[in-house]
Amino acid sequence: MSELLIKNACVIDPLNGINGDVMDIAIRDGRIVEDVGSSAEVIDADRCLTLPGGIDSHTHVCGTKVNFGRYMSPEDMRAGRTSRNGSMHVTSGYSVPTTFGNSYRYSTMGYTTLLEGAMAPLEARHTHEEFTATPHQDMMANTLFDGNWSVMEAVREKDVKRAAAVVAWILSAAKGFAIKLTNPGGTEAWGWGEDVSSIHDTVPYFEVTPAEIIETMIRANELLRLPHSVHLHCNNLGVPGNYRTTLDTMNLVPDLNSRRQSLYLTHLQFHSYGGTTWRDIDSRSEEIIRVVNASPHIVIDMGQIMFGRTTTMTADGPMEFKLYMLHHNKWSNHDVELETGSGIIPVYYSKKSVVNCVMWAIGLELALQAKNPWQCLLTTDNPNGAPFVKYPEIIALLMSKRYRDQECALLDPRTEKRVPLMAIDRELDWNEIAIMTRAGQSRALGIESLGKGHLAPGAEADVAIYPIRTTEIDPSAQFQQVMAGFSRTMYTIKRGRVVARNGEVIVEGANSTIWVKPRVSHEYDLGNDPEFAKKFQQYYTVRMRNYPVQETYLPRGVCIETEADL
Repeated sequence: MSELLIKNACVIDPLNGINGDVMDIAIRDGRIVEDVGSSAEVIDADRCLTLPGGIDSHTHVCGTKVNFGRYMSPEDMRAGRTSRNGSMHVTSGYSVPTTFGNSYRYSTMGYTTLLEGAMAPLEARHTHEEFTATPHQDMMANTLFDGNWSVMEAVREKDVKRAAAVVAWILSAAKGFAIKLTNPGGTEAWGWGEDVSSIHDTVPYFEVTPAEIIETMIRANELLRLPHSVHLHCNNLGVPGNYRTTLDTMNLVPDLNSRRQSLYLTHLQFHSYGGTTWRDIDSRSEEIIRVVNASPHIVIDMGQIMFGRTTTMTADGPMEFKLYMLHHNKWSNHDVELETGSGIIPVYYSKKSVVNCVMWAIGLELALQAKNPWQCLLTTDNPNGAPFVKYPEIIALLMSKRYRDQECALLDPRTEKRVPLMAIDRELDWNEIAIMTRAGQSRALGIESLGKGHLAPGAEADVAIYPIRTTEIDPSAQFQQVMAGFSRTMYTIKRGRVVARNGEVIVEGANSTIWVKPRVSHEYDLGNDPEFAKKFQQYYTVRMRNYPVQETYLPRGVCIETEADL
């Protein structure tokens, strides 16, 4: 029996209404408990900020497109090199690090749970292999359905139950966690040399629209009772004037009243642009966040960009081609059979570019104008907006108007007339940051019941202790201390075991993979469906029996079974 006692912790735990109380945290066998024996190991938190382990609700760290991003940019892989040191493996990479590099950097920042933003089902086996090499974080994967032929055929036939059955079988086969839609219909259109420019355009050869795909998948998600809502990357990402598409999309979404949310809109910064061209682009964050504030069934994440170099990667293939036409940098595009696609291009965000300055401002504006921090979560769409190691800097920007003003003074001078950021005085507090980096993610992803994102007895003992005394720091004035404090924990505790201390990983990790298995009736089990099997035989390059990921790829898998209404 392993016992640990954290004494004198300044705890912020929004899911349990704890906001800065100094208290002890008792841990036994990887779980939070009421008390422990006198022989328990003791850590003195010394009244420092203590939070549940961080949760990243949208990041790209594992899978085939991430791996391709590594080997197409050797100059990136030469950065961030570390040697083997005790339990730490060799690492390299800056914007697209190796799996161990990702894991160690997240761990030293206090993050213990990650959601991979996009996994093609056909390529799931490789994603799960990389999960096992991301040792200090529990992993989940959004599973792509935006261009799935079987789904679009069900949408065309207006058969929501058939669409739900396809999702149920593929989620179980790929060991995925949630439904992901990336530019729904658009990437499939791109496979035929076309695109969609609104949610009402028709996808060639399938005679369905993005709007129909989105509406059908939201209802299928409810039939399957999945823990997370549909996770949507809207159409027209990164296009001037795309805020209209985003508003049209949000107006589609029903408030189903039966769930905490109906839709998760990811990296909304990239979808909040006004103007008609890159020459007159401006911020429309006010119009976007006004609808979010009036829609408690919608949750968003920021998708904040930060200045410097990074690598963009997404299942939105046509968007990456548009980015290539702007930058003329090296570029990759990839099609995944009957399912989805992807694109990759390295970029540099510059303070000398008014377009990049407007993008930077919009992400902050969304967070600062959101009335409810539970509805706006902190992300960079890693690595698309910036590598996740920039999170401490983003936290400081959100907590300090003075720091924002200091950074705004360095921007292209044309920026001020195009964005409302300079007029926003709001500064977030410690509790709001805790919501946006762990409690909000736990609730939005539906993993609170797994003991994620909180510190109540019975919760998983994932704890981050930061060298910050909240009663002694004014974040508005001492933003440098905020950045430094959130950059490396005093202790990161994963499942009751200290895995990182003062910026150094000290033990081997043992993570879990969380996946979902909806239970459906025999009638809707597509494993027994001859028509579904025929599609594999005719179109896929793999046999249906070879498609599923074996559970041996998930040595510590956590399966969430749901009772579907099918």
